[in-house]
This record gives sequence, C-alpha cells and structure tokens, in this order.
Amino acid sequence: MTLASTALAAAADGPPQPGPGSFLLPPTFTIGGWEVNKPELFLVFSIVIVFGFAYATSRKAAVVPGRLQFAGEYVYGFIRNGIARDNIGSADYMKYVPYLFTVFLFVLVNNFYGVIPVIQFPSMSKFGFPVALALVTWLIYNVAGIGRHGFFGYLKHQTVPAGAKGPILLALVPLEFLSNIIVRPFTLALRLFATMFAGHLLILLFSLGAAYLVTDYANAAIGIPAGIVSFLLGIGVSFLDMLIMFLQAYVFTLLTAMYIGSAIADEH
Repeated sequence: MTLASTALAAAADGPPQPGPGSFLLPPTFTIGGWEVNKPELFLVFSIVIVFGFAYATSRKAAVVPGRLQFAGEYVYGFIRNGIARDNIGSADYMKYVPYLFTVFLFVLVNNFYGVIPVIQFPSMSKFGFPVALALVTWLIYNVAGIGRHGFFGYLKHQTVPAGAKGPILLALVPLEFLSNIIVRPFTLALRLFATMFAGHLLILLFSLGAAYLVTDYANAAIGIPAGIVSFLLGIGVSFLDMLIMFLQAYVFTLLTAMYIGSAIADEH
C-alpha cells in the first residue's frame, strides 16, 4: 500500500490512524508457503541496484573517468578515505572497504525507498532488517578482534580499560562487556530503525491529514486551507527525511568502521 492509495482510502472512508499498523503490509505474492511482502521484495531489488551501480561504474574504467565512473569513484573514495582509513587505520583498512562500501549503498538505497513515488516505504523501518545488518557488523568486528588478539586477549581488550587496576575493575569489566559486546548491535539497529520508522510515520500523518481535510466538504472553508498546509508540511518533512536517510546510512557505516577499528586496535 502506497501513501497515495492510503490517502484515497482516507478520503473515502474517513481518516485511518497512522501507527505501527501502517507498517504491517499485506503480502505482495506467495512462493510456496512463503508470503513475500513489499520490504522483502525491495531488499532483493536493493541487491540488484547496488551490484548494478558497482558494475556499471567500474565496467569501462579509464584513466580519465566519465561521469558514471566518476560517481562510482567518488562514493568509493568517500567510504575508503573518509570512513575506513580514518577509523580503522592505514595498515588494515583496505580489507574492510568492500563491506563498508556495500553496506553504505545498501542502507542508503533501502532508506530512499521511502521517498520514491509508488514505493514510498523505507525497508529499514522494519526492525528485522537493521537487526540483521547490525548482527553481521557485530560478527565482523568480533571476528576481526579475535583474529588480532586471540579469544581471551580480545575479551581483555574489550573489557579492561588501559590503566585501570584494582577493585574498580569489578565494576568496569561487566559494564565494558555489556557496552562493547552485548549492547552495540542493538543500539546500531535501533538508531537506524527508529529514524526510518518515525520519518515515514510523519509523512504518512501529513499525507492522510491533507487528504482528509481537503475532502471534508462540510468544513471546506477550514479544511481545504488546513489540508494544503498539511500537504506542504508533508513535502517539507520529505526533504528533511531525505537528509536523514543519507545521514543514517553514513552513521551506520561510520559506526561499523569505528567498531572494527576499536576491535583490532592495540589498546582499548
């Protein structure tokens, strides 16, 4: 269900109440016993889009890049130099650039589905998707840390701050373990999910409000101007949401690089 179809339903049947139920989309089609809904379908499209972008921008690489190659190199350079090298370190960063580059584009594409006409649904507003990405990140930085320091050395590295000694460790070690090992994937996922959920809910609220107000013929003198204002506010929120969509893709990638960097660093 798109915002347009929801708005038409609002005009015909009265205003539905935007809320978590707006994110429970009916299945688009069924394969065997598996019901595939829009966000799951969009995830598959995202893989095609990210692969297609990477392939198209590198297929005819030249010394003097064309516009498409320049766009690909700009994004790659931004991830490699501005995120990976600055946060992981010049000695180890290159092996993690492919993952960071992919996860940035993947999150960005799935976020921007929320402002594409007809689609109008950010995949990352479904909590399971950012959780899965966060768990992949959690696995990568923990495996990297264990590979660098060994299992017990990594536990010590993540739970014992440099220079900390004595009884204070009884309080610090559990807190550091909880913060660095347990909580990180949840906060990483929750940050992405919450912003995409809230942004889409606001756009939905203003769209439904505009549709209902302009069709409230019994109060047209007030409803039509208020509906126009609601529609304009919805457009403004959409532009703001586009900025947030980019920032959340950047923040997710940045924190991933920071976690990898801290896991393989020599000191805590």
